[in-house]
Amino acid sequence: MLNNLRAFAQKQSQRTAVKLTLGFILGGSTALAFAPYSIWPIYPIAMALALWHSHTLTPKASFYYWLSVGFGCFAFGISWVHVSIDTFGGLPLAVSVGLMGLLALYLALYPALTGWALAWLSAGKTTSIWRYLALFPALWTLTEWARGWVMTGFPWLWAGYTQTQGPLKPLASIIGTLGISFLLAMLAGALALCLNKRYKSLLLVLPITALCTWLAPKLWDIQPTGETVNVALVQGNIPQSMKWERDALWPTMLKYLDLTRAHLDADIIVWPEAAIPAPESMVLDFLDNANKVANLNHTAIITGIISHQADGFYNSLIVLGNHHQKQQQAPDYRGDGTNEFNKHHLVPIGEFVPFEALLRPIAPFFNLPMSALARGDYQQTNLNAIGHKIAPAICYEIAFPEQLRDSVNLDTDLLLTVSNDAWFGNSNGPLQHMEIAQMRSAELGRPLVRATNNGVTAVVDERGNISASLPQFTEGVLRATIPLVTGQTWFSKMGQLPLLLLCGLIFCASIGGRMAMRRRVNLSQGDTPTPANGRTSG
Repeated sequence: MLNNLRAFAQKQSQRTAVKLTLGFILGGSTALAFAPYSIWPIYPIAMALALWHSHTLTPKASFYYWLSVGFGCFAFGISWVHVSIDTFGGLPLAVSVGLMGLLALYLALYPALTGWALAWLSAGKTTSIWRYLALFPALWTLTEWARGWVMTGFPWLWAGYTQTQGPLKPLASIIGTLGISFLLAMLAGALALCLNKRYKSLLLVLPITALCTWLAPKLWDIQPTGETVNVALVQGNIPQSMKWERDALWPTMLKYLDLTRAHLDADIIVWPEAAIPAPESMVLDFLDNANKVANLNHTAIITGIISHQADGFYNSLIVLGNHHQKQQQAPDYRGDGTNEFNKHHLVPIGEFVPFEALLRPIAPFFNLPMSALARGDYQQTNLNAIGHKIAPAICYEIAFPEQLRDSVNLDTDLLLTVSNDAWFGNSNGPLQHMEIAQMRSAELGRPLVRATNNGVTAVVDERGNISASLPQFTEGVLRATIPLVTGQTWFSKMGQLPLLLLCGLIFCASIGGRMAMRRRVNLSQGDTPTPANGRTSG
């Protein structure tokens, strides 16, 4: 008897291990749906298989299964984070791998919460339409949204980003990237129902999705103004190892100025994030000279810089030369904070260190250059360059759609993002960063320019398509003439709120259904006759 129990327990343990391994593989496969591979069908198929494998699990078992799925997704999908930890962190390999694993495990908690809530809220209804086509998409969307703001947020690898090269991208202008995540989760739910031989669900979801995609361009209210702006985006390709070296400061600044000289006929010239890797007070002579050069040539130079203000240092963008119109005879550069943008959404560890008194002494990884920056205001006025209004986002900020949406108005001509992705070497990180930027254009209906240190430097049209780009890991200047547009997308007007309200209603209705079911069970048990001795049989 004991041996039989042991054999049974061993077999159950083996089955659990196999199931968790399959979940990890399915999660890992979703990395192929994002840049640079962009094989988007993998995502809903992998999610459907994960749903099918987990539909009979208890809430606890479902939590661990989806934790495994999430761990696979992030261990492979953001493996590029390890490049910066290993190369610049000064940590032993085992420790850097361990830190990467902890980050992936933390992010995996969000799919795990989806799995647990799905199993708990739909107990006894493992093949219901509501479970797969309403509850699962709502839970998946809510946990992706939560991942985008809890502990400052990490909204990378949202399911919707798989559609940067996919057929659902036009819907971004109406429901945003997160709304596309909802539709992909619904499609995965329909596929999972098909695996349970309930094929009609697919006949319901596919026509609805196709109809929405067909309608999206007809609701497009973005029109050309007839004006154009000529831009020059400078890619310096400065090695990260010398980026913050004191001896490299002047050679770096002069390199950007030299690359710019042949392109001073452009309306707007953009240098990347921290192209000037020093506080303004250290380089005032250089800034004053660049300001005069821009003025004499009737152009504007937008550059990344470390701005020193009364309350601290900021990762900033400033405008040199013409601000409000061409041929403006501006005074000498003063650095008084006007026509300046200060980064709001700082990168943990890279730009601020939580628990710094504890962490900074441990390793160089917690004491990187410029890792004690101040935070700019959430909402700031657009930059002004030769009269054009520009809504900026520095590096990581481009991944936060609501923050950029709150900075865009009817007068905004361009979206601008600058970055230094040299931290991540020849990995997938910079390419995923680029696809995120593309979706901001698709959501807000504005052209976007992206200037980076070593790629991807690109121009994106108002529908989220790359119209011009430079090769990575080369120095160069990208020239483009950009047609300007006017109008507002539905997403620009409403944002994520309608989607989150819908998901919240579905979640609340499911909780109400669960509570009602428990009351019915309790009433049913209370109506069961009991023997005279007060004990039930069995």
